[in-house]
Amino acid sequence: MRLRQLCLLAVVMIGATAHAEETSNTGSSTPLSLSVGAQITELQQRLKESERQREALSQQLQSADAARESTQLSRLRQENQRLAQQLKDTQGGVLTRWLTEQQQWFVTGGAVALIALLCGIFASGGHRRRRQWLN
Repeated sequence: MRLRQLCLLAVVMIGATAHAEETSNTGSSTPLSLSVGAQITELQQRLKESERQREALSQQLQSADAARESTQLSRLRQENQRLAQQLKDTQGGVLTRWLTEQQQWFVTGGAVALIALLCGIFASGGHRRRRQWLN
C-alpha cells in the first residue's frame, strides 16, 4: 500500500515538474507548490474512493461466492441423500438372497450327485446279486 502511494507520488512529481516547466514558459500565475499539492490531494481522494470501491466489490464477490457455494452444497447434499437411499435399496435386494453364488454351485453339485445315486439304485433293479469276481 505504501509502495503504491510512493510510486503514485513520484509519477505526480515528475508530471508536475514537466507541467511546471510548461507553465513557466507560458507565464501562468499559479505557484508550483499549490498545483502539485492540489493534484496530490485529488489523487489521494481518488485513491481512497478506489479502495472503498474495491472493498465493496470484494464483499459482493464474497457474498456471491457464499451464495453459490450454499446452493452447490445443498445440491450435493440432496444428491448424497439420493445415492444413500439407492445404496440402501440395492443392499436390501442383495440381502434377500439365501445363498451366495459359491454356495449355489455347491448345492447344485450335491443335487446332481444325489440324483445320480438314486438313478443308479433304481437302475440296478433293487435286488442284490452276488458278484462273480468276489468269491
